[in-house]
Amino acid sequence: MIERIQTQNIQRWLADKKAVIVIGPRQVGKTTLVRQITQNAPKSTLWLTGDDPETRNLLSNISLARLQLLIHQQDVVVIDEAQRIVNAGLMLKLITDHFPQVQLFVTGSSSLDIAAQTKENLTGRKLEYPLFPISFVEMCRYHGYATELSLLEQRMLYGYYPDVVQNNDARAQRILNELSDGLMYKDLLSLDQIKKPALLVKLLQALALQLGSEVSYTEVAQLIGADPATVEKYIDLLEQSFVLFRLPALSRNARNEIKKGRKIYFYDNGIRNAILKNFAPLSLRTDTGALWENFLLAERFKRNVYSEYFCNAYFWRTTTQQEIDYIEEANGVLHAFEFKWQAKKPVKFPAAFLDAYPNSVTEVIDRSNFESFVGLEPV
Repeated sequence: MIERIQTQNIQRWLADKKAVIVIGPRQVGKTTLVRQITQNAPKSTLWLTGDDPETRNLLSNISLARLQLLIHQQDVVVIDEAQRIVNAGLMLKLITDHFPQVQLFVTGSSSLDIAAQTKENLTGRKLEYPLFPISFVEMCRYHGYATELSLLEQRMLYGYYPDVVQNNDARAQRILNELSDGLMYKDLLSLDQIKKPALLVKLLQALALQLGSEVSYTEVAQLIGADPATVEKYIDLLEQSFVLFRLPALSRNARNEIKKGRKIYFYDNGIRNAILKNFAPLSLRTDTGALWENFLLAERFKRNVYSEYFCNAYFWRTTTQQEIDYIEEANGVLHAFEFKWQAKKPVKFPAAFLDAYPNSVTEVIDRSNFESFVGLEPV
């Protein structure tokens, strides 16, 4: 079994008896992670899933009296796919308030409802752990650095979903196509806010084609036949559903800095390529640089979340097209990174940036040195 970093992070805090909330996209291993943690727990474990209609009906708007009958003397209670349960937040609050002996685990495939409900109802009584597709670091720990490095180009094409990394390319394509065709948006598409599912598909295709480029909501809206407000709303929902994430522009000093720009990246390269139905090898592609950039940022995001490294993240660009791929601000220091798939010649960081932010740390990340950037360090 592929050991997940979040397993150790969760186990470290179990003695506190706080509710453990594991959120993330569908099919990334949330249920497997919780099963692994609870398999050595006392036998009195109650496992309930919101994907089951009967369970969903039982738990939706459940009373305390019924909860007492249901939980009784259980030591561990697991609520899987809790976002599908009506008033899940109130139910979880009842459990934490009235069953202090219970270790509660909750999984959710979307932060749209479950995060908001638990924030309101479980303040100070929960620990939240995002889980993403498997990381480069986790795969290195699973079958060794040399093996994983040899699969780098394959990962840039097919990504890191658990079922994908354990299957051949043909099977991986089928899995990714099923995910991108609707499975991973199952909860999103059920929302009243998504009035036009076909528009969502067009939007994802447009964003996939603009990977690594600055995204204009107005231009995307014109391209897919929508209005900018709808585009922004759908992108916000996709971000809350862990399909993609936004990177804002850094703007503080120079007058010609882009002030309201944003780039959009996918949490997984395989999902992005499946949206475009393009799994051609890197040697035949024109978007290799963009795939490398997305791979690095997704892996860096996992690294930062799993290690609880708190920072602000940006890109930087001027109206004269000077650009830096990625910037992190931590403890008052800016760390600027340029990403290169082919490191053919030395990279110079723009003088305008160095003048505006003179104490910044700069680094070029390419295939010869990316390991520490994504969190792999010698043991």
